Amino acid sequence: MHSISTSTPSVWRAPQLSLRFWPVFLRNLLVWRKLAIPSLVGNIAEPLMWLVAFGYGMGALVGPMHLGGGQEVPYILFLASGSICMSAMQSASFEALYSAFSRMHVQKTWDGIMNAPVALDDIVLAEMLWAAFKSLFTVTAILGVMLALGISHSPKLLLAWPILLGVGITFSCIALIFNALANGYDFFTYYFTLFLTPMTFLSGVFFPLEQLPVLVRMIADWLPLSNAVALVRPLFLDQWPQNWLPSALVLLAYALASFWLALALTRKRFRK
Repeated sequence: MHSISTSTPSVWRAPQLSLRFWPVFLRNLLVWRKLAIPSLVGNIAEPLMWLVAFGYGMGALVGPMHLGGGQEVPYILFLASGSICMSAMQSASFEALYSAFSRMHVQKTWDGIMNAPVALDDIVLAEMLWAAFKSLFTVTAILGVMLALGISHSPKLLLAWPILLGVGITFSCIALIFNALANGYDFFTYYFTLFLTPMTFLSGVFFPLEQLPVLVRMIADWLPLSNAVALVRPLFLDQWPQNWLPSALVLLAYALASFWLALALTRKRFRK
């Protein structure tokens, strides 16, 4: 009589996804609706303060920004086109870190969901999409304020919505990696301080990348936020992005690689 050995499936196996992620997504949406207004106010307050303080305050001192081809752009417009990407990054990251960690570790919501016929892979997918979708609410509100202030009225801004959704997806995937590794909320401070904050200053949000040293510029060219800004900023200037394909591919590569890594680490965490 031979014993049957069953091997544990690898955490690095391909994602096994289904439409069962959708009820989890809807669950997060229904819970968020109860606190939608305070959540939006909290998410848009800081970016708008940055925009007003630096755009109008510092903008009066630095004058117009000189871009390629001898083009001059008001600093408030230059800053707005970068800060909208920064807002998408921060909003998606916050949701995929603090809120997802609460549901996964503190409230044990994920454990309850997995008692139903919903796999962990579908939960991770739902959390990623929800964080990205929630960031879209935030950037839409900020964009509405920018339009009200007359910063830009380009009809090409309609294309900014799907791009900013892609930015939210990319950064929610990256954040879920750290969510899988965290033992407490304090761990996320390292992510914001050592990763997001330096990237914000190296991605062309506050000043052109051309002003950076050559080596730093080479690194900045591969950062996800700098590629997001490269896609969105021309739309604010009523222009089409040039060489958009490399920037789109960089964001796609970050999203795919980060989601796979986040899923593997989350599987490993739940295997313990």
